[in-house]
Amino acid sequence: MSDIAIEFKDIDKAFMKGDGSRQVILDRVNFAIPAGKTTVIAGGSGQGKSVTLKLILGLMQPDAGQIFVAGNDCTGIRGRALAELRTRFGVLFQGAALFDSLTVFENVALPLRERTKGSEVKIKEQVLASLEQLELLGHEEKFPAQLSGGMKKRVGLARALQLKPEIMLFDEPTTGLDPVMTTEIYHLFARTQKQVGFTAVIVSHDIPKVFNLADQVIVLNNGVMDVFASPEAIQWSEKPHIKEFVKTTMGEIYQSHLVEP
Repeated sequence: MSDIAIEFKDIDKAFMKGDGSRQVILDRVNFAIPAGKTTVIAGGSGQGKSVTLKLILGLMQPDAGQIFVAGNDCTGIRGRALAELRTRFGVLFQGAALFDSLTVFENVALPLRERTKGSEVKIKEQVLASLEQLELLGHEEKFPAQLSGGMKKRVGLARALQLKPEIMLFDEPTTGLDPVMTTEIYHLFARTQKQVGFTAVIVSHDIPKVFNLADQVIVLNNGVMDVFASPEAIQWSEKPHIKEFVKTTMGEIYQSHLVEP
């Protein structure tokens, strides 16, 4: 298995604006996401965080450059090859994206019913085991409208893990949660990753709290990505835009700490 889960090489991405000019989102970007670790992607609104996730999933294609997943060039793939690539990923969306008409159990079982040929007995066993792992047993017959924000995130995570993905993508996973619940969700992520061993990519505005999870941090600014081996390393950058980022989001002195299960 490759030590690198995802790699961008010389990736360009731009969009046409209403006045006919080009808005550059990513400008010859290069970075690598180590397997089995947590990478946090940070940056201001409109800097390309969500675009980066869409490029990874093949929902968008780069204008130039190559994207590798586990060492395989996945740039521009379509059809069955793209569907196969996506089985490597689990995604926890910003609002959990649960189906309101389905119970907790049915939401979590959905990918197994759609993508596998497992019997209902096997599916039930796996789903209930996941619900127990994420402290959701007893809530399987509830509908999303009956759940708190934190519980919805747990159900979304349980569903995303059903196909045993190698890589988990988290898109603003704590949006709408209060500080206490946000901390609980981060503890849940740390505990689950330790148990399952997936690679995690977290896009978040929750700075600096989300840095407590980070093995690596990528900061996006005006099409450029700066990669840091740790949150603390950001503070030693001499680049003006990074200094401003530190000043506005991290304070004068910052130290991350491991989120214990």
